[in-house]
Amino acid sequence: MKNLFILGLVLLFFSACNSSGRKAIDEEQFSSHWYQGKAEINVYDLKQMRYGEERDGKAVMIFVTEDFSKRKQVKLDDPSAAGKGAMKVMKLNMTRDFVTGVYPYNTMLSVFTPVYDELNSPKITASVTEWCGQSFVQLNWKNNKYQAKLFSYFESEGDQEISISAMSEDEIFNLIRLNPDLVPSGHLKIIPSLIYNRFTHHPLDAESVNISKRKAGSNQAEVEVIYSEIGRKLLIRYMDAFPYEIMSWKETQTKEDGTEEVTSAVRTKVQMLDYWEKNGLQDESIRNSLGL
Repeated sequence: MKNLFILGLVLLFFSACNSSGRKAIDEEQFSSHWYQGKAEINVYDLKQMRYGEERDGKAVMIFVTEDFSKRKQVKLDDPSAAGKGAMKVMKLNMTRDFVTGVYPYNTMLSVFTPVYDELNSPKITASVTEWCGQSFVQLNWKNNKYQAKLFSYFESEGDQEISISAMSEDEIFNLIRLNPDLVPSGHLKIIPSLIYNRFTHHPLDAESVNISKRKAGSNQAEVEVIYSEIGRKLLIRYMDAFPYEIMSWKETQTKEDGTEEVTSAVRTKVQMLDYWEKNGLQDESIRNSLGL
């Protein structure tokens, strides 16, 4: 009996060591959608608040799985050669394009979130370009914290390096796509959106939030993120069944005088596409089908 007990402990130990990570992932269901060699392209009508006025624009969210280097934190050129140094990630590339008066704004956010490993997103980057200049932020998860590098044409913000021990708001989109059960709820501290940080020039740091999830009709659900100190609220609406498509999102910023500025995006098109193979002149018609 004693030997059986010891054997049971050994098997439990090895079972824990060989855990496949995120238990919320249904492998058969997940692979049928995400491992077919295509990306999911989502196009949204954007209403972007900037300089106190609402601007019409387009937002695009591209979700795709990739093989990622654990050590270098970049996409692998040869996953088979990396062995245990490789991990599968869900990548989000999110763009916003709109015009302020005579000059355009272009933003891009990239988030790399492990599919199976129970880790914070190892890498998150964001850039903002417009006629005044450009800024760029990169977060790398190392030693249980984000090592952040910030570059900006503003003197007060240029070339900074800081460390923040918290998850990022930007990761929530990918966690929803993996399984909404992976999104934490309750009171915690997270890093606000990097695009929010660039637009508001708010110092980059972890902020107190309350995250809640709820049903929103018969086949949709919502994640709401409310910041108690900086007056920010994010509401993401998604389909409440795999593959948990993002239908809309809304950012609300409450200013010091109590007025609210609302940025929103509502999905108009979605398409699975190996877009990296569609780079010829004859492929430009695909943009019309996407409403771009």
